[in-house]
Amino acid sequence: MELSIKDILQQAIEAEASDLFLVAGRPASCRVHGRVITLQDTPLKPPMTAQLISEIYQLAGNRSMERFDRTGDDDFAFAIPGLSRFRVSAYKQRGTYSATIRIITFSLPDPEKLGIASSIIRLGEERSGLVLVTGPAGSGKSTTLACIIDQINKSKQEHIITLEDPLEFLHPHNQSIVSQREIHADTKSYVSALRAALRQSPDVILLGEMRDYETIEVAMTAAETGHLILSTLHTRGAASTIDRIIDVFPANQQQQICVQLSLTLKAVVSQQLLPTTDGRVVPAFEILTMTPAIQSMIREKKIHQIEGMLYNSAKDTMLSMDSSLLRLYQQKIITRETALTFASNPEMLGKRLL
Repeated sequence: MELSIKDILQQAIEAEASDLFLVAGRPASCRVHGRVITLQDTPLKPPMTAQLISEIYQLAGNRSMERFDRTGDDDFAFAIPGLSRFRVSAYKQRGTYSATIRIITFSLPDPEKLGIASSIIRLGEERSGLVLVTGPAGSGKSTTLACIIDQINKSKQEHIITLEDPLEFLHPHNQSIVSQREIHADTKSYVSALRAALRQSPDVILLGEMRDYETIEVAMTAAETGHLILSTLHTRGAASTIDRIIDVFPANQQQQICVQLSLTLKAVVSQQLLPTTDGRVVPAFEILTMTPAIQSMIREKKIHQIEGMLYNSAKDTMLSMDSSLLRLYQQKIITRETALTFASNPEMLGKRLL
């Protein structure tokens, strides 16, 4: 008997999966604590993946498949009451329908259980400026931002606007008003939504991703004009994040951007997920917060000096990735091999792990 998509999603949730994969030629599979495992024995055939993905579109409010059929890609989210929320990336491969489905619980994440430091959550106390959470895809950036937003929502009477593609975590109104807008469903693009948000009396704006020059430019202007902007970039490390922002702009604007960034940037949190000794995953963080010395380095475009300053600091608000890995190793949460694999400078860290 062939399983419905609801049955497969239920199996994935019972397996405590973070992602479900539907790809022709392989059984339905899921990622559990970083490892991909199969949920069934029988490989999915192309008609079956087409049927399962069609069922997903029906569950997503009978969403039209026109865009998917036309472009070969589609991203959206949906929920099954009593089960979970899901973020879908549907795509075609070798002419067949496929999908990767991120599983998102209805409840908001608990930062303490996830190992997210209080110094990161406190970044939501900034009154204005730019706070960036960076890292590769699947490293938990959205979860970290959701924790920061949840803390603001619980502790401040403000207007929070989230702009996401698609919406992941749902934030009920608490002390704050939370307006959540999904790109393509509620608004045309990040840039148009961000410009509109500035007319909607926001205190905090969560920008799902700073994808291009125009989005970064508007986000920096918004941060300059008294708003707290929280966003993400797919970069590794604080220094490379700052370099990436500067390099997006034309050469004749870069000096001005360095000055602007030195004044608006409040913090960069770079994170990655690591396998633990007991088969789970744990985040490791690099944290850079602004000091007069860091501001000066950005203003004078001496970004390469930032890594050295981070490496020699052990404060909770100024922490290198390798120092974070060292702490996790000392706590016996990760192995020596894992620490060295994910290190920024394996040779230097190796000496500290002895």
